[in-house]
Amino acid sequence: METQLEQVYDQVLRRNPGESEFHQAVREVFESLGPVLTKHPQYVDAAVLERICEPERQIIFRVPWVDDAGRVQINRGFRVEFNSALGPYKGGLRFHPSVYLGIVKFLGFEQIFKNSLSGMPIGGAKGGSDFDPRGRSDGEVMRFCQAFMTELYRHLGEYTDVPAGDIGVGGREIGYLFGQYKRITNRYESGVLTGKGVTWGGSLVRTEATGYGTVMFTERMLGTRNESFDGQRVVISGSGNVAIFAVEKAQQLGARVVAFSDSSGYVVDEAGVDLDLLKAVKLDERGRAKDYVARRPGSRLVEDGSIWDIPCDIALPCATQNELTVDDARSLLSHGVRAVAEGANMPTTPEAVRLLQESGVLFGPGKAANAGGVATSALEMQQNASRDAWDFAYTEERLAEIMSGIHDRCAGTADEYGRPGDYVLGANIAGFTKVADAMLALGVI
Repeated sequence: METQLEQVYDQVLRRNPGESEFHQAVREVFESLGPVLTKHPQYVDAAVLERICEPERQIIFRVPWVDDAGRVQINRGFRVEFNSALGPYKGGLRFHPSVYLGIVKFLGFEQIFKNSLSGMPIGGAKGGSDFDPRGRSDGEVMRFCQAFMTELYRHLGEYTDVPAGDIGVGGREIGYLFGQYKRITNRYESGVLTGKGVTWGGSLVRTEATGYGTVMFTERMLGTRNESFDGQRVVISGSGNVAIFAVEKAQQLGARVVAFSDSSGYVVDEAGVDLDLLKAVKLDERGRAKDYVARRPGSRLVEDGSIWDIPCDIALPCATQNELTVDDARSLLSHGVRAVAEGANMPTTPEAVRLLQESGVLFGPGKAANAGGVATSALEMQQNASRDAWDFAYTEERLAEIMSGIHDRCAGTADEYGRPGDYVLGANIAGFTKVADAMLALGVI
């Protein structure tokens, strides 16, 4: 990292102590930007780096709610509105015990560049709470969501900040959140939340979009080497929406997906994952990996070790941050992996990324490969603004065009800066320069 960047990074460390995920996200972007500052010294003169690392607004609030036993529970809520140079803040809400300010800032920082790459007019934000919806009744989830939105609503608006879902926030939670927003404001403002149900303002393909988009981006990467998903052996971590619909799209393209995971371990299914059963267990029943194995002859549950020990041609980490370590990368390489694309946010450690790239593996970073979710959220905003609803095929076609455009922007930028095939550098520079130019145009604000 160049001296100018090191100085700003040291400032980030001093001003944000203990936020290791945020530090990692900033460093990952900064390591690509040396050539950009040489080519565009105006970014240094206008302190764009310092400004882009400081959120425009950080909101932390108490969320009191009452559980089914009548006990008062207290959680902490967050919304980090990071950068609005390109449009209203846009980014998901995560409900998980691991959520704290550093996680939200890392996700919001990544969202700036992901949203920039999508080509849509949206800024970057993220939010959530340390509330865990797992094991809670519908009534408890509803009361928590209502309490959460009672504070958050004053910061939202279709031209201000538009949240969506993330880990722990699916259609049920979005419904409760939107209902409370509608009750408080007395407005049916469809564009204030995305990920809504299709019968009340949502978009077809939004549920599938992140997983589909990850596979579409990977297919484009493979195409640069005259390969495709057809006939490939694929391992996908996770079993939420992203992983499930990555399985679906990979299978549609002719791949055999042989493993998925959840927090209890990973499932190996050499015959190929039974998609209908996986959807039934995970989406309909909110079940566990063991429930899939109990109903799928020939599959097995592994409760220790790493899913990345399973031999595969293509690996799609779709669970959580820093899940794929350098040891996992060595294991994948020993079995001949040819492509890795991030369906989750920053799931690959920096050391693992370097090893995979140095070994010639196609590597798609999350800010590019998993941008399909937020891109389709922006398409949902378009439909809400025009009081329109598009069919599945048309919306998927739009998603495919967006993911193709993201791939080509990353690849073209990498070529421009003398690093052909480096999608990390391409994504970071292409995402950064668009936001930086907008910040210059808007003045010091």
